[in-house]
Amino acid sequence: MSVTIKDIAKAAGVSYSTVSKALLDSPLVKPKTKAKIKKIATELGYQPNVAARSLVSKKSNTIGIVWPTVERVAHSALITAINQKLEEHAYTTLISINPLKDAIKTFSRFQVDGILVFDETSYIDSIETNVPVITYGIAGSTKQYPTVDVNRKAAIKAAVSYLRNIGHKKIAYIGNLTSEDLFQEEKVAGFKEAISEANLDNYEYSLLPITGLDQYDGYLAAKTIINADRPTAFISGSQDLARGVFRAVHEMDLHIADDISIISYDNIPQKEDLDVPLSIVGVPLDTIASTLCDLLIEVANGNPIAPSTILTPEIHITTSCQPLP
Repeated sequence: MSVTIKDIAKAAGVSYSTVSKALLDSPLVKPKTKAKIKKIATELGYQPNVAARSLVSKKSNTIGIVWPTVERVAHSALITAINQKLEEHAYTTLISINPLKDAIKTFSRFQVDGILVFDETSYIDSIETNVPVITYGIAGSTKQYPTVDVNRKAAIKAAVSYLRNIGHKKIAYIGNLTSEDLFQEEKVAGFKEAISEANLDNYEYSLLPITGLDQYDGYLAAKTIINADRPTAFISGSQDLARGVFRAVHEMDLHIADDISIISYDNIPQKEDLDVPLSIVGVPLDTIASTLCDLLIEVANGNPIAPSTILTPEIHITTSCQPLP
Protein backbone atom coordinates (compact mmCIF):
# COMPACT_ATOMS: atom_id res chain seq x y z
CA MET A 1 0.00 0.00 0.00
CA SER A 2 1.39 3.41 -0.98
CA VAL A 3 2.09 6.04 1.64
CA THR A 4 -0.10 9.16 1.48
CA ILE A 5 0.09 12.68 2.87
CA LYS A 6 -2.52 11.56 5.39
CA ASP A 7 -0.11 8.93 6.76
CA ILE A 8 2.66 11.50 7.09
CA ALA A 9 0.36 14.02 8.79
CA LYS A 10 -0.73 11.41 11.33
CA ALA A 11 2.85 10.39 12.10
CA ALA A 12 4.01 14.01 12.39
CA GLY A 13 1.00 15.23 14.33
CA VAL A 14 0.23 18.05 11.91
CA SER A 15 -2.45 18.91 9.35
CA TYR A 16 -2.58 17.63 5.77
CA SER A 17 -2.08 21.22 4.59
CA THR A 18 1.11 21.61 6.59
CA VAL A 19 2.52 18.38 5.16
CA SER A 20 1.68 19.45 1.62
CA LYS A 21 3.35 22.84 2.08
CA ALA A 22 6.41 21.30 3.72
CA LEU A 23 6.94 18.81 0.91
CA LEU A 24 6.76 21.70 -1.58
CA ASP A 25 9.41 23.53 0.48
CA SER A 26 7.01 26.36 1.33
CA PRO A 27 8.47 29.21 3.45
CA LEU A 28 5.17 29.22 5.35
CA VAL A 29 6.29 26.14 7.30
CA LYS A 30 8.89 26.57 10.03
CA PRO A 31 12.26 25.00 9.15
CA LYS A 32 12.19 22.66 12.16
CA THR A 33 8.69 21.41 11.30
CA LYS A 34 9.60 21.10 7.63
CA ALA A 35 12.68 19.02 8.42
CA LYS A 36 10.64 16.74 10.69
CA ILE A 37 7.98 16.18 8.02
CA LYS A 38 10.53 15.46 5.29
CA LYS A 39 12.34 13.01 7.53
CA ILE A 40 9.12 11.13 8.30
CA ALA A 41 8.19 11.12 4.59
CA THR A 42 11.55 9.56 3.75
CA GLU A 43 11.29 6.98 6.53
CA LEU A 44 7.81 5.97 5.39
CA GLY A 45 8.93 5.72 1.75
CA TYR A 46 6.58 8.42 0.49
CA GLN A 47 6.54 8.93 -3.29
CA PRO A 48 4.74 12.10 -4.49
CA ASN A 49 2.10 11.76 -7.16
CA VAL A 50 3.53 14.18 -9.69
CA ALA A 51 0.59 13.87 -12.07
CA ALA A 52 -1.95 14.68 -9.35
CA ARG A 53 0.13 17.58 -8.09
CA SER A 54 0.40 18.95 -11.61
CA LEU A 55 -3.39 18.95 -12.08
CA VAL A 56 -3.83 21.02 -8.94
CA SER A 57 -0.91 23.45 -9.23
CA LYS A 58 -0.62 23.57 -13.05
CA LYS A 59 3.07 22.79 -12.50
CA SER A 60 4.97 19.53 -12.79
CA ASN A 61 7.86 20.60 -10.52
CA THR A 62 10.11 19.07 -13.17
CA ILE A 63 13.07 20.60 -15.01
CA GLY A 64 14.37 19.23 -18.31
CA ILE A 65 18.09 19.38 -19.08
CA VAL A 66 19.47 18.92 -22.60
CA TRP A 67 22.87 17.38 -21.90
CA PRO A 68 25.72 17.30 -24.45
CA THR A 69 27.67 14.35 -23.04
CA VAL A 70 28.04 12.26 -19.89
CA GLU A 71 31.70 11.46 -20.48
CA ARG A 72 33.60 14.56 -19.33
CA VAL A 73 34.58 15.02 -15.69
CA ALA A 74 33.34 18.62 -15.50
CA HIS A 75 29.94 17.82 -17.03
CA SER A 76 29.39 14.86 -14.73
CA ALA A 77 30.25 16.92 -11.65
CA LEU A 78 28.03 19.80 -12.74
CA ILE A 79 24.93 17.74 -13.50
CA THR A 80 25.25 16.07 -10.10
CA ALA A 81 25.42 19.45 -8.36
CA ILE A 82 22.48 20.88 -10.35
CA ASN A 83 20.34 17.82 -9.61
CA GLN A 84 21.08 18.05 -5.89
CA LYS A 85 20.19 21.73 -5.72
CA LEU A 86 16.95 21.25 -7.67
CA GLU A 87 16.01 18.39 -5.35
CA GLU A 88 16.45 20.72 -2.39
CA HIS A 89 13.71 22.86 -3.95
CA ALA A 90 11.43 19.84 -4.55
CA TYR A 91 12.11 19.69 -8.30
CA THR A 92 12.68 16.51 -10.28
CA THR A 93 15.32 16.54 -13.02
CA LEU A 94 14.85 14.89 -16.42
CA ILE A 95 17.97 14.58 -18.57
CA SER A 96 18.10 14.02 -22.31
CA ILE A 97 21.19 13.38 -24.43
CA ASN A 98 19.12 13.33 -27.62
CA PRO A 99 19.54 15.99 -30.34
CA LEU A 100 18.31 19.40 -29.21
CA LYS A 101 15.10 19.49 -31.23
CA ASP A 102 14.05 15.98 -30.14
CA ALA A 103 14.88 16.70 -26.50
CA ILE A 104 12.81 19.90 -26.49
CA LYS A 105 9.82 18.06 -28.01
CA THR A 106 10.07 15.31 -25.39
CA PHE A 107 10.26 17.79 -22.51
CA SER A 108 7.28 19.70 -23.90
CA ARG A 109 5.23 16.48 -23.90
CA PHE A 110 6.19 15.90 -20.28
CA GLN A 111 5.09 19.47 -19.50
CA VAL A 112 8.26 20.39 -17.65
CA ASP A 113 8.32 23.79 -15.94
CA GLY A 114 11.63 24.86 -17.45
CA ILE A 115 14.45 23.65 -19.69
CA LEU A 116 18.21 24.07 -19.38
CA VAL A 117 20.19 23.75 -22.61
CA PHE A 118 23.96 23.35 -22.72
CA ASP A 119 24.40 25.42 -25.85
CA GLU A 120 27.80 24.60 -27.32
CA THR A 121 26.74 25.13 -30.93
CA SER A 122 24.44 28.21 -31.08
CA TYR A 123 21.62 26.17 -32.70
CA ILE A 124 19.20 27.10 -29.92
CA ASP A 125 17.61 30.02 -31.82
CA SER A 126 16.27 27.56 -34.39
CA ILE A 127 14.16 25.90 -31.67
CA GLU A 128 10.73 27.12 -30.65
CA THR A 129 8.89 26.04 -27.51
CA ASN A 130 6.35 27.43 -25.07
CA VAL A 131 8.39 26.15 -22.14
CA PRO A 132 10.79 28.67 -20.52
CA VAL A 133 14.39 27.97 -21.59
CA ILE A 134 17.74 28.99 -20.12
CA THR A 135 21.00 28.31 -21.94
CA TYR A 136 24.39 27.62 -20.42
CA GLY A 137 26.54 29.09 -23.13
CA ILE A 138 28.10 32.30 -24.48
CA ALA A 139 26.46 35.66 -23.82
CA GLY A 140 25.14 37.10 -27.07
CA SER A 141 25.15 33.80 -28.96
CA THR A 142 21.36 33.58 -28.66
CA LYS A 143 18.87 36.41 -29.10
CA GLN A 144 15.89 34.36 -27.98
CA TYR A 145 16.75 32.84 -24.61
CA PRO A 146 18.50 34.00 -21.39
CA THR A 147 22.09 32.81 -21.08
CA VAL A 148 24.42 32.00 -18.20
CA ASP A 149 28.03 32.60 -19.30
CA VAL A 150 31.02 31.52 -17.18
CA ASN A 151 33.39 33.80 -19.10
CA ARG A 152 35.73 31.14 -20.42
CA LYS A 153 37.78 33.69 -22.36
CA ALA A 154 38.55 35.69 -19.22
CA ALA A 155 39.49 32.48 -17.37
CA ILE A 156 42.16 31.49 -19.90
CA LYS A 157 43.45 35.06 -20.08
CA ALA A 158 43.85 35.01 -16.29
CA ALA A 159 45.87 31.78 -16.54
CA VAL A 160 48.19 33.27 -19.17
CA SER A 161 48.60 36.44 -17.11
CA TYR A 162 49.52 34.49 -14.01
CA LEU A 163 52.12 32.40 -15.83
CA ARG A 164 53.63 35.49 -17.45
CA ASN A 165 53.87 37.22 -14.08
CA ILE A 166 55.92 34.36 -12.61
CA GLY A 167 58.34 34.38 -15.49
CA HIS A 168 56.98 31.91 -18.07
CA LYS A 169 57.48 32.87 -21.72
CA LYS A 170 57.02 29.52 -23.47
CA ILE A 171 53.38 28.75 -22.79
CA ALA A 172 51.47 26.05 -24.66
CA TYR A 173 47.70 25.67 -24.82
CA ILE A 174 46.09 22.25 -25.31
CA GLY A 175 42.45 22.27 -26.33
CA ASN A 176 39.95 21.79 -29.13
CA LEU A 177 40.68 24.41 -31.80
CA THR A 178 37.72 23.64 -34.05
CA SER A 179 35.00 26.26 -34.45
CA GLU A 180 32.19 23.74 -33.93
CA ASP A 181 32.23 24.06 -30.13
CA LEU A 182 31.58 27.59 -28.87
CA PHE A 183 32.91 26.81 -25.39
CA GLN A 184 36.28 25.63 -26.68
CA GLU A 185 36.44 28.45 -29.23
CA GLU A 186 36.07 31.00 -26.42
CA LYS A 187 39.00 29.49 -24.52
CA VAL A 188 41.25 29.54 -27.58
CA ALA A 189 40.27 33.17 -28.25
CA GLY A 190 41.20 34.04 -24.69
CA PHE A 191 44.61 32.41 -25.10
CA LYS A 192 45.35 34.20 -28.36
CA GLU A 193 44.25 37.56 -26.98
CA ALA A 194 46.37 37.18 -23.85
CA ILE A 195 49.45 36.21 -25.86
CA SER A 196 48.89 39.12 -28.25
CA GLU A 197 48.49 41.58 -25.40
CA ALA A 198 51.74 40.25 -23.91
CA ASN A 199 53.62 41.23 -27.10
CA LEU A 200 54.44 38.28 -29.36
CA ASP A 201 58.01 39.50 -29.94
CA ASN A 202 58.87 38.63 -26.35
CA TYR A 203 56.75 35.56 -25.78
CA GLU A 204 56.59 32.22 -27.53
CA TYR A 205 53.44 30.16 -27.52
CA SER A 206 52.05 26.99 -28.98
CA LEU A 207 48.58 25.94 -30.09
CA LEU A 208 48.24 22.29 -30.98
CA PRO A 209 45.00 21.42 -32.80
CA ILE A 210 43.17 18.44 -31.37
CA THR A 211 39.60 17.40 -31.97
CA GLY A 212 38.94 15.52 -28.73
CA LEU A 213 38.85 16.52 -25.07
CA ASP A 214 39.68 13.20 -23.43
CA GLN A 215 42.67 12.33 -21.30
CA TYR A 216 44.31 10.47 -24.17
CA ASP A 217 43.99 13.52 -26.42
CA GLY A 218 45.84 15.57 -23.82
CA TYR A 219 48.50 12.90 -23.50
CA LEU A 220 49.23 12.80 -27.25
CA ALA A 221 49.19 16.59 -27.57
CA ALA A 222 51.58 17.10 -24.65
CA LYS A 223 54.06 14.54 -26.01
CA THR A 224 54.03 16.19 -29.42
CA ILE A 225 54.61 19.68 -28.02
CA ILE A 226 57.35 18.59 -25.60
CA ASN A 227 59.22 16.72 -28.33
CA ALA A 228 59.00 19.67 -30.73
CA ASP A 229 60.04 22.51 -28.41
CA ARG A 230 59.47 21.94 -24.71
CA PRO A 231 57.41 24.72 -23.12
CA THR A 232 57.85 25.83 -19.54
CA ALA A 233 54.11 25.82 -18.91
CA PHE A 234 50.88 24.29 -20.18
CA ILE A 235 47.33 25.57 -20.03
CA SER A 236 44.78 22.83 -20.65
CA GLY A 237 41.22 23.31 -21.82
CA SER A 238 39.82 20.79 -19.33
CA GLN A 239 40.81 18.61 -16.40
CA ASP A 240 40.52 15.53 -18.60
CA LEU A 241 43.20 16.99 -20.89
CA ALA A 242 45.31 18.00 -17.88
CA ARG A 243 45.44 14.40 -16.70
CA GLY A 244 46.80 13.44 -20.09
CA VAL A 245 49.49 16.11 -19.73
CA PHE A 246 50.50 14.67 -16.35
CA ARG A 247 50.89 11.23 -17.90
CA ALA A 248 52.97 12.51 -20.82
CA VAL A 249 55.27 14.55 -18.58
CA HIS A 250 55.90 11.59 -16.28
CA GLU A 251 56.59 9.20 -19.17
CA MET A 252 59.20 11.61 -20.53
CA ASP A 253 61.07 11.62 -17.19
CA LEU A 254 60.04 15.18 -16.45
CA HIS A 255 58.23 16.56 -13.43
CA ILE A 256 55.16 18.72 -13.05
CA ALA A 257 56.14 22.06 -11.49
CA ASP A 258 59.89 21.44 -11.41
CA ASP A 259 60.17 21.11 -15.21
CA ILE A 260 56.76 22.13 -16.52
CA SER A 261 54.02 24.11 -14.77
CA ILE A 262 50.34 23.58 -15.58
CA ILE A 263 47.02 25.34 -15.05
CA SER A 264 43.77 23.65 -16.07
CA TYR A 265 40.40 25.09 -16.97
CA ASP A 266 37.46 23.67 -14.89
CA ASN A 267 37.05 24.86 -11.31
CA ILE A 268 35.63 21.60 -10.00
CA PRO A 269 36.44 19.36 -7.01
CA GLN A 270 39.43 17.20 -7.83
CA LYS A 271 40.18 13.57 -7.18
CA GLU A 272 43.16 12.83 -4.98
CA ASP A 273 44.90 10.62 -7.55
CA LEU A 274 47.33 13.24 -8.90
CA ASP A 275 50.78 13.35 -7.32
CA VAL A 276 50.77 17.16 -7.56
CA PRO A 277 47.60 19.16 -6.82
CA LEU A 278 46.37 20.81 -10.00
CA SER A 279 46.15 24.59 -10.38
CA ILE A 280 42.74 25.51 -11.80
CA VAL A 281 40.90 28.46 -13.28
CA GLY A 282 37.20 29.01 -13.91
CA VAL A 283 33.94 29.74 -12.12
CA PRO A 284 33.55 27.44 -9.08
CA LEU A 285 31.23 24.51 -9.70
CA ASP A 286 28.92 25.38 -6.80
CA THR A 287 28.49 28.94 -8.09
CA ILE A 288 27.49 27.68 -11.54
CA ALA A 289 25.05 25.10 -10.15
CA SER A 290 23.46 27.56 -7.71
CA THR A 291 23.04 30.25 -10.37
CA LEU A 292 21.49 27.88 -12.90
CA CYS A 293 19.18 26.39 -10.29
CA ASP A 294 17.99 29.80 -9.01
CA LEU A 295 17.31 31.09 -12.52
CA LEU A 296 15.50 27.90 -13.57
CA ILE A 297 13.19 28.22 -10.57
CA GLU A 298 12.56 31.88 -11.40
CA VAL A 299 11.51 31.16 -15.00
CA ALA A 300 9.55 28.08 -13.90
CA ASN A 301 7.51 30.39 -11.68
CA GLY A 302 6.91 32.79 -14.53
CA ASN A 303 9.34 35.48 -13.35
CA PRO A 304 11.47 37.47 -15.83
CA ILE A 305 15.27 37.24 -15.67
CA ALA A 306 18.13 39.15 -17.32
CA PRO A 307 19.07 38.21 -20.92
CA SER A 308 22.62 37.40 -19.78
CA THR A 309 24.17 36.43 -16.49
CA ILE A 310 27.97 36.53 -16.68
CA LEU A 311 29.87 34.86 -13.85
CA THR A 312 33.39 35.77 -12.77
CA PRO A 313 36.11 33.09 -13.01
CA GLU A 314 38.57 32.51 -10.17
CA ILE A 315 42.11 31.15 -10.26
CA HIS A 316 43.45 28.77 -7.62
CA ILE A 317 47.17 28.12 -7.74
CA THR A 318 48.80 25.06 -6.20
CA THR A 319 52.26 23.54 -6.39
CA SER A 320 51.65 22.55 -10.03
CA CYS A 321 52.75 26.09 -10.92
CA GLN A 322 56.23 27.32 -10.01
CA PRO A 323 58.02 30.57 -10.90
CA LEU A 324 60.95 30.36 -13.28
CA PRO A 325 64.32 31.22 -11.75
